[in-house]
Formats: sequence, C-alpha cells, structure tokens
Amino acid sequence: MENTTAPAPAPAFRSYVAVGDSFTEGMCDDLHPDGSYRGWADLVAARLAAATPGFRYANLAVRGKLIGQICDEQVGAAAAMGAELVTLAGGLNDVLRPGCDVAVVEARLGEAAEKLSAGPRRVVMFTSTDPTRRLKGSARLLPAILRMKEFVEELARQREEVVVVDLFSAPCFDDPRLWDEDRLHLSPEGHRRVAEAVLQALGFPASFDWRAPLPPAAPARRGARLRADLRWLRIHLGPWIVRRLTGRSSGDGRTPKRPELAPYEG
Repeated sequence: MENTTAPAPAPAFRSYVAVGDSFTEGMCDDLHPDGSYRGWADLVAARLAAATPGFRYANLAVRGKLIGQICDEQVGAAAAMGAELVTLAGGLNDVLRPGCDVAVVEARLGEAAEKLSAGPRRVVMFTSTDPTRRLKGSARLLPAILRMKEFVEELARQREEVVVVDLFSAPCFDDPRLWDEDRLHLSPEGHRRVAEAVLQALGFPASFDWRAPLPPAAPARRGARLRADLRWLRIHLGPWIVRRLTGRSSGDGRTPKRPELAPYEG
C-alpha cells in the first residue's frame, strides 16, 4: 500500500537573534557585499527568511567575547527583542585560557539560557567539536569540553525550550577542510554544515547529511605541511598569544554586525 502520510510541515520562525562570539559572528572567507562575514547563523536566517514573509534577524555576536561579556553585553538585549528563536553559543574562549573556572562558565551560560528561554521562544545551544583529533596540544582542553557538553545536554533535559546541536559527536569536523587557515574558525563548508545541523535540530527537513565525510583528499606533502604549520604559528598562534599576554581581545572596540532585529532576505 502506498504511504500517503504527508511530511511534517517545517516550523515557522518570524524572528531570530544570534548571540555569541566568533563562532556565531561567522568568521570565514565567505563575505556579504558589505564585507561582513556570512556564517552559519546568516545561512540559518536566509533559510528562515525564505520560508516566512516578514522575517527579521539580528546577530549580536562579537569575536573574542568571554561568556561573562556575552551575558552582560548581549543576552539582555537579545531577550528584550522578543524573538521567537535564539541561538546561544559561548564559553569556548574561556576554556581556551589557562586557569579557566569551568563552574563559573557553566553558571553564566545557565543564566543566559534561563533568561533567553523565558517566554515563547526556542533556544538552540551547542556542544563543542572535539579538537583533540586535529589540533596538537589540545588534549588539555578535553576535560573542560566534556564537562561543558554534559552541562549543555542537562540544560536541554531540564528545559523543553532548549535544543542542543551536538557537534562533538560528528567526526566530519576532524577534517581540516571544514576549518579556516587559523584552525580555530570554521571554513565556509564548516559553516554550511553547522547551519544545516541547526535547521535539522529545529525540525526542518534535511537538505543534505551534514555529518557525512568529505571526499578523500590527496595527502599533503611533508614540506607543504611544515610550511603551513610555520605560517600558522607566525600569522595566527603568535598574535593570539600576544593578545593573551597583553590582556587584549580580537573583539575590542567591535560592535555587532546586525545589532537590530531587522528584515533579512539573505
């Protein structure tokens, strides 16, 4: 007998606010005409805009922000906008710093989730990708990342408004082609996959398998790998260390790229 069951309709969100750090700001090689980054949050907004007339979108995320700064500078503003959908990502910048108090990070993240999930809105949160299989020296981060993963998943169990996108369990993010040259931010393909993961978590029909591995790549020659490592040390890791030692951040003086909840067509 032919199955005549109609597919479930895609959810409709008339407004969306993105909150977070560089992950959500969308730093990558894909740019809007105004020069701002086109990351996963923008791709999600474009899909929502295509499905819902009058859709509005704000992106308050700023690179380099710690969870305390996200809570103090973005969460209240996002909650006041009254959007039907909010994405919340933060805490990894804290974890990257030596001496991070994970309990404090969890407390502030929980505070943000509670404030943002109040009222009739859906909140999407994330588990971090696992850096240990692609970044040398990142094993020290794993205990904190696993602890944060459990914390976010427990939040979702306690609050039905919260949905978690589990990036940690997706081995496709071990592939360096999903990452920018700095090895900390996603490439355009990485952003495309996170956007699809968010949409599927919200109940949209799948456009593709975001967990699927990329086609095999030719192995890089040893000399090319060495040159890439040296370039990374000089251009990316070195300046990052200098900022930590001098107490500066890549987000100092920067403002959100979409500070108002405004119409968006992608």
